Parts: sequence; structure tokens; C-alpha cells
Amino acid sequence: MSAIALALGSAFAWGCADFFGGLLTRRVAVAAVTVFSQGAGFVALLVWLAVDGFHVDARAFWIAALGGLGGGIGLAAYYKALAVGTMSVVAPVAACGAVIPFGISLATGERPSGLALGGAVVALGGAVLASVEERRSDDAGRRRGVFLAVAAAIALGVFIYFLGLAGEHGDTLSALFGARVGSLSLLLVAVAVTRAALRVSPPSLAAAAGIGLVDTAANAMFVLASARGYLSIVSVLASLYPVVPVVAGHLFLSERISWPQRAGVALALGGVAAVAYG
Repeated sequence: MSAIALALGSAFAWGCADFFGGLLTRRVAVAAVTVFSQGAGFVALLVWLAVDGFHVDARAFWIAALGGLGGGIGLAAYYKALAVGTMSVVAPVAACGAVIPFGISLATGERPSGLALGGAVVALGGAVLASVEERRSDDAGRRRGVFLAVAAAIALGVFIYFLGLAGEHGDTLSALFGARVGSLSLLLVAVAVTRAALRVSPPSLAAAAGIGLVDTAANAMFVLASARGYLSIVSVLASLYPVVPVVAGHLFLSERISWPQRAGVALALGGVAAVAYG
């Protein structure tokens, strides 16, 4: 149960970070939001590492750093998708990335119960159900948001798998630090190559930093969950983060939630219940 609670906690924290990150990228350049949010997380982890005596598990660090490359790409694509598309649909599409760690974990020998496995499939299906209507939209911005969300799904799926793998085979802090080094390094190289502007106002900088700290907390909960339960299951539960932007978009941005989207949320919650019981 602790693994399930941690995975759902990471989903909620990721969802909150994604909602506010998506809002921020509607008025601040994506490069600035991603670099400063990831930078804030890096500083927090560096302080934590210093307090811990700079003990780093090399294996966990490098496995997570490899995944962090996907995390940097995925985060940038996802925030841009949230900025140009409809939050309540972009987020579920990005959740498709859970298929990657789910499939790899099963292929490499994990064998959860039939009920838990079925619940994970139902939860994932519910999270992506809302994408159907958006792909049919005549709005070019909304279609672009879906395409970016698909790219984010692939990259973030790779990130989640390697982050979880690092958590299974090493200590939590080393995995978190490695993932953040990988993602931030890639983002800084991209900024240098594209010469993207990083100038932001102090309030926007503070907002980006706050988003980065919440994202880091979500990563920590996921690593702890992966060390306590099946990666195939906790990765799907953590990928329920789209429920937060869907509901928040409806409540605060007046985005319409269609019946397919409502059915998707219900399926996702039902799937979680099945996983918890199984």
C-alpha cells in the first residue's frame, strides 16, 4: 500500500506542477520555464546531497541521468503542448507514455496479479480516452498541442522507466540527482544552440522555481514507490497526473469536459481502485 500511496502522491504533485507550468508558459518562454524550474530542483538536490555528505551511488546516478535526457525533452514538449493546446486533452495524451515503462517492466519479468494488471490497463485507458475528440479538431493550435503531447509521452515514458529503474537499484538521492543533472544539461545545451531567451521577471522566476520544487518532490515519491512495488504498476499509477490538469482546467479555465473525458476520469479512478485491491 505504501508504494500505491507514493505513486498516487507523485501523480498529484506532477499534475499540479504541470497545470501551473502550462499556465506559466502561456506568458513566459518555454525555455525559461523549463531551465529555471529544473535549476531550482537541482539546487535543492545539491543542498540535500551536501547534507548527506555527497555520497553518490554511481550506478543509480548514471541510469537516472540517461533517463533525465528524455525527461528534459519531454518536459519542454509537454509544457509547450499545454501552452498551445487544451490542457484537459493534452495531459491525457501525454499519459500514453506510461505504456513504455509498463511494457518494458512486464517484458523483463515483473508479474503483478491479474487484477492489478487489469486495473493498470483500465487506468491508463481512462487517462488517454479524452484524446479522440481533440485529434479531430479544426483548430491548428489544438492539433499541434496533441502532436507535441505525443512526443512528450514517448520522452517522458523513457524518463519514468529509467528513473524507476535507478530507484530499484540504488539510493533515492543518487537517482534524483542523476535525473536532474541529465535533464538540466540537455536543456542548457538546447538553449545554447538555439540562443533562446531566458529573461524573466522576478515573479515569473519565483513561480518557475516553485514548479521545479514540486516536480522534484513528485520525482522523489515516484523513486520511493518504485523501490517498494512493481515498476509496471507504480508507473501507471503515477501517470494518472493528467486528472489534475483536466479537473483544474475545467474549474479555473472554464475548459469544457466532454462525456468521453468524464468517462475517462471515472475509468482511471476505477483502475486505481483495482490496482490497490489487487
